[in-house]
Amino acid sequence: MSYRPGIAQLAQELASGQTTSAGLIEQALTLAEDPNDQGARVFIRVYDDAAREAARSSDRLRQHGIVPSPLAGIPISVKDLFDISGETTLAGSAVLMDAPPAERDAIAIGRLRAAGAVIIGRTNMTEFAFSGLGLNPHYGTPGNPVDPTLIPGGSSSGAGVSVANGMAVVGIGTDTGGSVRIPAALCGTVGFKPTASRIPRDGVLPLSPTLDSVGPLGPDVASCAIVDAIMAGEPPDVPDLIPLDGLRLAIPLRYVLDDLDQPVITAFQYALQRLKAAGARLSEIPFFELEELPSIFAIGTFAAAEGYAWHRRLLRSCEDLYDPRVAVRLRAGAELSAGDYLDLSSARRDLMRRALRVTRGFDALIMPTVPQVAPALADLETDDAAYWAANSLFLRNPGVANFLDRCALTIPCHEPGTLPVGLTIMGEHGSDRRMLGIGLAIEQALGYRAGAPSVAGAEF
Repeated sequence: MSYRPGIAQLAQELASGQTTSAGLIEQALTLAEDPNDQGARVFIRVYDDAAREAARSSDRLRQHGIVPSPLAGIPISVKDLFDISGETTLAGSAVLMDAPPAERDAIAIGRLRAAGAVIIGRTNMTEFAFSGLGLNPHYGTPGNPVDPTLIPGGSSSGAGVSVANGMAVVGIGTDTGGSVRIPAALCGTVGFKPTASRIPRDGVLPLSPTLDSVGPLGPDVASCAIVDAIMAGEPPDVPDLIPLDGLRLAIPLRYVLDDLDQPVITAFQYALQRLKAAGARLSEIPFFELEELPSIFAIGTFAAAEGYAWHRRLLRSCEDLYDPRVAVRLRAGAELSAGDYLDLSSARRDLMRRALRVTRGFDALIMPTVPQVAPALADLETDDAAYWAANSLFLRNPGVANFLDRCALTIPCHEPGTLPVGLTIMGEHGSDRRMLGIGLAIEQALGYRAGAPSVAGAEF
């Protein structure tokens, strides 16, 4: 897996005439349609003709000085959960083949189009976004870009692989319990989960309206920041880098540091050393409140309850078309009574309030994005026990940010040539741009480990 340029660098190359949108799109399509690679598992649909025409149009507009944003003319991929006008949104399933086509683009997609982005295609995903591993029995599972025998992470599996393998510069995903950050961590990219309400979810097929959020995966923090701003309806700027010197970063000692494998321990310890060397003030905190999450989830989960509410009629009529592992999780939502759901909501509000008292004295929390590196795909395809154990483990850490309704960023922190490991920076509710500014500094401190030069402070 080689270095992939981000939006900042490509925007400069487009502006100087070093490259063209047509050239970028052709490179991306060549990789996406290579019969010897895995593009057929990364994408459910590729827009080859439409993407080429959009690229030619972008180049013509640029010649006349019309450049709507730094993203103009740059290839992106879109998770198969977003409405695109005139097409059926399948959500990685076989269930919705006969559903009516969307009448309009999802709001986030419309904003990206208006910014000049060129959509390469719809990316594969876990069916209905209901797993953190990325397996899909209907369209195949994209292999990890470092080793295709390993899982890519999910549910935004194709998004992560499309970015890491150069089929798109940025992938647009969704994150209900880690579905942006897990594939970003396992594929060696950056991934950003914003505060849930930051980006409109109109036109995005829901899993859990309480927890769902829309976020980007990209080669660097600046790329994710630009795309996040565009989707949020803000100017497409990179936030100012916030220096690490003197920043107060908390490391939760409980829950999120359990069951780490050795590659994750090694990478995390190295990251802490680099952050400390850059002047960050690291504090270990117990954060006992996180240990309450398993007992809260024993009541049930928002994803199961709200997912079942959306799917219950389809499950009655065509459950045989579902991935059985997804169907069984959805059916679990039928077990929650109205009282259980209200208890779950109350427990969440209470935990959010108490967690804020623990963390408000810090600039951010840091932790491993997932506890282990990517496991073998074949083991999880055939062994249900291994699948459920891995799914629970991989959702554990990233799910904290969703349950507490916070923003979180994952940045690669592994040694080049080793399996990818992600470092999470989690902020408070609504602190999205500040977290991205801190992320720029952390990326700078760790950047050579991920093989990417810094683009912090780039201007357009």
